[in-house]
Amino acid sequence: MRKIFKVLKKLFVMFIIFIVLVTVSIFTYHNYLLKKESALIKNAGTLVDFNSKKIDVYIEGRGEDTYVFMPGSGVAAPVYEMKGLYSKFSKENKIAVINRAGYGHSDVFNDNRDIDTILEQTRSSLIQSGNKPPYILVPHSLSGLEAIYWAQTYPNEVKGIIALDIGLPKQYVTHKMSLVDSLTVRGMNLLSKMGFHRLFPPLTFNPEVIKLTEHEKEVFKAISYKQFFNNNMKQELLQVYENGKKSVALPIPTETPILFLDAITEENKNSKYTKQKNKDYEEFAEQLLISDVITMEGKHSIYLYSPDEIYNLAKDFINNKVEKN
Repeated sequence: MRKIFKVLKKLFVMFIIFIVLVTVSIFTYHNYLLKKESALIKNAGTLVDFNSKKIDVYIEGRGEDTYVFMPGSGVAAPVYEMKGLYSKFSKENKIAVINRAGYGHSDVFNDNRDIDTILEQTRSSLIQSGNKPPYILVPHSLSGLEAIYWAQTYPNEVKGIIALDIGLPKQYVTHKMSLVDSLTVRGMNLLSKMGFHRLFPPLTFNPEVIKLTEHEKEVFKAISYKQFFNNNMKQELLQVYENGKKSVALPIPTETPILFLDAITEENKNSKYTKQKNKDYEEFAEQLLISDVITMEGKHSIYLYSPDEIYNLAKDFINNKVEKN
């Protein structure tokens, strides 16, 4: 029995040593590549100062309206990932892509990511980079919470919202993150710091991103490896319940026109989640003076799959429902 115990003990020690060696090797290699890839990462937008930290705002095009593109959680390089969509708008309008703290060329702020802090950073960044309100917001996923809170707290700054399969404040409050989810988020953050995400490229950056030159693809990958699941991205998710409660406590922004684009895949169109999401959109839209809910076939990152359709629906909504009212 003692011999078996000694063998198991040795195997356990060997296993721990192996894990440590693998972790150190991956961490060392990851940091070596970060230094090598840093030559690719050159700012393409306007950097705005926040107490020695910087937020990057990418601006393109000219026009009367400014469309503000707000990426979902974990979209590490929004300027590259959302290019296929915002380039449609920038032909006739001014666009601004907000790289929140920890995204794109922006610094990691290591703050608690409460909704008021996030919104003030966004608003100040836009103004300091030469973009004056009112804006037409184009949020995706988690950014829907910020966009709606923006309309609730500064309604005169929001001309309309083109909501790309967004999360509603009510949904984040109703479906509170479980302990397992919280531990998973923290674990992903820890693993990314050690560089393990390099072993899984499809999880680090979206391989379906198109309309990029070969050089842009390399920059896109470099930024994604650098920023993947950093402290700001972790904290955004851990704070989402409290942020959702702040928005739910305020009146619905009834005078803000919102176009809800509900992404639905063929295989999930009859699922309980899909039906509830569409119902939530419909209920929210019914409380607004100007609104519409349109279902689109596609995955959650709908901007990758139907940029032309989104652009046409958005322009029709703004021109025929918002401008005429």
